Amino acid sequence: MTHLILASGSPRRREILERLGYRFTVRPVDLDESRLPGERALDYVRRLAEEKARADARPGELVLGADTIVVLGEELLGKPADEKAAISMLEQLSGRQHQVSTGIAVFNVDEDQLVVEAETTQVCFLPLEEQAIRDYVSSGEPMDKAGAYAIQGGGGDFVESINGSFSNVVGLPEALARRLLAS
Repeated sequence: MTHLILASGSPRRREILERLGYRFTVRPVDLDESRLPGERALDYVRRLAEEKARADARPGELVLGADTIVVLGEELLGKPADEKAAISMLEQLSGRQHQVSTGIAVFNVDEDQLVVEAETTQVCFLPLEEQAIRDYVSSGEPMDKAGAYAIQGGGGDFVESINGSFSNVVGLPEALARRLLAS
């Protein structure tokens, strides 16, 4: 029997898979997540998902790797390095639309089969006041989140609208994950 592995330490991805009813083992991988020169955002997120799925795959396993990015214009907003970076990211997102893309890779080790896809959701932020940004950043919540916000947490207060999958913005698009795991 094939055993499902989540190649991610994200508590949000774990919660989503649990909510979908999957039984799995969490085994995060540590990779260089540097973007290659000239690499397009969707290519980048798909590549990272694939690298995570393959990194520590073992016989008898079905491995799910995922990576989520926030794209504003041509700029990728990763996880902020510090509070100053988090404030800067939220100021850039204020009153603007951005995209959240998650790459998912599912690797069946025994059959040497890999499927990789990505999903993108459009997110529009309300105009943010400086004090609201500072209060949110001081909560610590944005420090390990791409784009410096958690839509399922306090960062949800900044969202005017979304077009697409809410769970994608959280870190794992449910419908896509279910479809790839079933294939």
